[in-house]
Amino acid sequence: MSKREVFIDSVCISKTEEFLTFIKRHKDASEPFDLPELLQELQKAQRQTLWTKLAKLLQDTMVACPAERWNAPEVEQNDQNMELDAPLDLERTMQVIQCVTEVAKASVETIEDGDTYTSLLDCANMLNDILSFLPKSKAALRESIHQLFKCWWTKGLHGKENLGLTVFLASLREPVPDMKRLWAFHKVLLSVAFESEQGQELVNQLLLCFLNVNFIRRDEGKSFLVFLFSWDLVFIRLIHKTVKNQLQYLRKPVVEHLAEMYFRAWKKASGSFLEEIESTCIQDFMQNGIRLHRNSPVMPKIRQILRYFHNQKFRQGVDKMLYRLYRPILWMALKVPNGEVRANATLLFAEAFPLKDPDMDVATADENLQRQLDTLFSLLEDQQPLVRSTAVLGTCTVLSKCWVFIPNDIIADLLKKLVQDLAMDASSPDVRCSVFMSLSVILDNELTHSVLENVLPLLKLSLHDSSEKVRVAFVDLLLKIKAVRTTKFWKVCSVEHLLARLERDSPSVCKRIVNLLFNTFFPVNQPCSVWVERCGVLIDMNPKAARQFYLYAYLYTSPNNLGKLMLSIRQCLNACIQKARNQGADANKENVSDEEGEELASDMASRARLLEIVLILWRSIQNSLEGHKDIRDYLISKFASVIPEYMRFFQDDHDCTIALIHMASLLPAASLPTFSGGVLSRLRKLEVGACASLYSQMLDCMCSWGRASHVLELVTDWLTDALDQSSAKDDSARRVRIQESTEAKPDLGLNFLHYLLTNTPTQEAVLNVPSDKLKQLLKALSDFRSELHSCVSAFDPPARARATETALKAFSLHKRLLIHLQNKYPEDRVFLQELELSAAWVVERILPFLVAPSDIISAQQVTLAQRVVESCVTLLRDVIIVGLGDAGFKGQALDLCSVVLLSERGHLCIPVILSLLSSLAKERMDQRTPGQEEQVPVLIGVLTNLFHKTLQVVALKLRQEPEEGKQVCVSSRAALSDFLSAVQGLATVQPEGHHEVFSSLFAGIVVEISHSLRKVSHVEQLVTPETPDDLPPLSSYIMDVLLKCPPAVTRSLFAMTQHSLDTDEIDNLPALAAVTHLLAVAKQTGQFRADVKSIAVSVKRQMDRHCAEAAGSEEEILK
Repeated sequence: MSKREVFIDSVCISKTEEFLTFIKRHKDASEPFDLPELLQELQKAQRQTLWTKLAKLLQDTMVACPAERWNAPEVEQNDQNMELDAPLDLERTMQVIQCVTEVAKASVETIEDGDTYTSLLDCANMLNDILSFLPKSKAALRESIHQLFKCWWTKGLHGKENLGLTVFLASLREPVPDMKRLWAFHKVLLSVAFESEQGQELVNQLLLCFLNVNFIRRDEGKSFLVFLFSWDLVFIRLIHKTVKNQLQYLRKPVVEHLAEMYFRAWKKASGSFLEEIESTCIQDFMQNGIRLHRNSPVMPKIRQILRYFHNQKFRQGVDKMLYRLYRPILWMALKVPNGEVRANATLLFAEAFPLKDPDMDVATADENLQRQLDTLFSLLEDQQPLVRSTAVLGTCTVLSKCWVFIPNDIIADLLKKLVQDLAMDASSPDVRCSVFMSLSVILDNELTHSVLENVLPLLKLSLHDSSEKVRVAFVDLLLKIKAVRTTKFWKVCSVEHLLARLERDSPSVCKRIVNLLFNTFFPVNQPCSVWVERCGVLIDMNPKAARQFYLYAYLYTSPNNLGKLMLSIRQCLNACIQKARNQGADANKENVSDEEGEELASDMASRARLLEIVLILWRSIQNSLEGHKDIRDYLISKFASVIPEYMRFFQDDHDCTIALIHMASLLPAASLPTFSGGVLSRLRKLEVGACASLYSQMLDCMCSWGRASHVLELVTDWLTDALDQSSAKDDSARRVRIQESTEAKPDLGLNFLHYLLTNTPTQEAVLNVPSDKLKQLLKALSDFRSELHSCVSAFDPPARARATETALKAFSLHKRLLIHLQNKYPEDRVFLQELELSAAWVVERILPFLVAPSDIISAQQVTLAQRVVESCVTLLRDVIIVGLGDAGFKGQALDLCSVVLLSERGHLCIPVILSLLSSLAKERMDQRTPGQEEQVPVLIGVLTNLFHKTLQVVALKLRQEPEEGKQVCVSSRAALSDFLSAVQGLATVQPEGHHEVFSSLFAGIVVEISHSLRKVSHVEQLVTPETPDDLPPLSSYIMDVLLKCPPAVTRSLFAMTQHSLDTDEIDNLPALAAVTHLLAVAKQTGQFRADVKSIAVSVKRQMDRHCAEAAGSEEEILK
């Protein structure tokens, strides 16, 4: 019996072990048995027998172990707690199925024409039926069955559709679908009707493929997605809807692949499918590209898809398709009233230009092109700036890509329109900006350079445009021209103009100009000597522009090159100094003329500017040098060796000295021991009243060297000594002075402290000083309160004017230092408590001078007390502005304002009080602040009550002392405007506070006007007001401020007026007449017409009601 016959004989249920052994030997590489070779050797009858027995074996195996038992528990126990053979039966069944699958898969390859493989098909169908019952652990068996079906599909055998659909569905439902397998079986989808139940089950699974970025990116996935457009017409609409819903979330590269997918789908489609893709997908994109808002997140993606189609115009059929699809929508969209729609249509029109049908004859094509060019001209003259700016971009795009076939006269007219008209469009900077941005597009076409070379110089004055973005666009155009070999940017705009702009323009423009001129004044490929020479030329041309140039030079070259330039300048300065000394020696011998001395002075100015350039360069690369310690140390050593010599040589030149001191601040103190050791001595020797330029650089040096504590010690000593000397004056006659003490300079020390706290770098250095030094300084500043009280108490303050200013400045700086410390240590409330104690001290010691009668205190005392109170309130306001004040601090500040306001001369402080209220309103009393929810309504109530009192104080002062009251109104106008604008922000956050403030304003106006109207005895005395000046004083003050506020603030007053009328809070004729006066003034402004009309209708209704009631009363009387 041959081996073939033995193998065929083993394919039965009774010889399962033998059959399994054969398959095991096949899988063993060391065994000579090869299953495919054996099957190839079988005769036709033997193959038929094998396939029949294979189907019978599979069927018997399924009967012995039904599929329903495969997912049951693997282990069952009988009554004797013994394991059954179920697991062994299941495992044996799986082995048999695996072996049957292997034989069937190998058999598919042996099928020849004329073979009857019905039994093999039955076997495959049985395997297809049991796939869903296989345990999850049998993934390998499932994959083997799928491989069998794949071989069946590839062979093209009968019944392949059912088997292929199984593999297709399985691949589709995987968490990560196998794109290659899906593409291999994609044609099986054509055998499934879309309307069938099975087709509807597939729909969602297939649509998910369009949400998978991997499908869109990879070729196999993209080919599969393109194929899906040919399944069914309805499915095309579902695909397009799905894509549009996810479009805004896709990134630009993915959208490019998506556009390619649409294009390939259109290219492969025909008949009704082609029509459906064009109408449902492509034309829908066109309509959305026209109708969507420009700021829609989907708009850029739609334009990108359409741009892909526009770029394929060289492909056959694309031109005709675009012409056919755009024709019914584009020309109409270019003429609609909506400017944004016209702008969108203009952009698409320019990208698709020229729209043509290749089947047109020559005359029709020329007429069509001329019509489109006329449309382009009309768009450039559109009334809407957005359309004009878009048309400018579109025109330049058209010229760039269609330069060859557009007539020369048309090109000349278009360029003339762009350069002479739209580049000077005074109505819109966006249009002017668009011209320069779009001209860069034309430069992309090399054929345009010869023409533009003669046109672009007409734009040179645009460098000085009033709009920054236009200047930025113009310099960007110059950068584009610079990259073009055939055109020179300095022929368009001269270097002198560029330097003049560099001297004064914003950083965004300056950086671009530096980039433009960088190779001119810093040719990195030339020797260092050339760099210095160009630096000198730049300084001679425009010194201020030179500073700006080297300020931004670090953006366009390496720190190493800038360091080389610094060293080259150092070498040049050394040579100049040596030459100057030699000339000085020769002058002593030869008695040189005065002209040569003047020339030397001129050279000194140039050297000062070179030192400034070195300083600017060092600061620009200071951060970069931290990563290049060797370069940094080398620069320090080189400049530290020459700075002392420079100091001696340039000691008579103020500008050089300042630059050198700044440079010294960038070096370590140890590298300049002599100079660093003498800075504090120089500060100590300065005269009182020295200007900031004499000490600011030295203070910067001390802070950069970490010696800010030494400066604070000096300031503290001066303040302490000044207080000691002041207290010693009273008993100086009873003392014997043994030694004159060192002169104290408190004014100078306070100037030092003011500078240190004003500049950010020095401020950080001060706040990092040890706490004991800061406490000593705070104590010295706090002690000046007694001196301040003494100055206020003196009946003749001018006699102590200097001491007064010193004490007042110390008082202010003490509070400012506390604020900075509170900001640095927000978790500690000690500094806030100090501020609260200072406020309490003002109430106790200073406020009485605003209450005392005029015969007891002088006007100078009142003024000084007012300055102290205003200084205190201003500092409390600053604490609130920077967000450091908690609810308790805000309450303390409001209490201080209330006490000040109710004092006899509290009206003098109304501006600063309103300023503090503004800061509270701007903060909006955030109710989400933990632990402050309950305090917010209370603080809002106090704020509104305080504002109400402020209006009462102003009204009282206007009645009692009209002239002084008017001065108060004038001085507080700006503060009231800021307060009302801030309160407007409370409309949504704290509507109660907003309502109370405007209720107080409205009540003040109505009460005052109605009171004045009641005094009128004759109708002839009534005059309709036209301006706020025609109203009574308080109403004039309020209306004048309100009408100059933002419209929302003024409308809040009108809303309050309307509310009062609707709720019948105004129920008398004088009050209604007061409202009409308010409306008369508002009407003259020409604004708020709708508000005025609405209120006027309500007033008319109220007056009609009063007239009806009056008529009824008369009838009652007559009866």
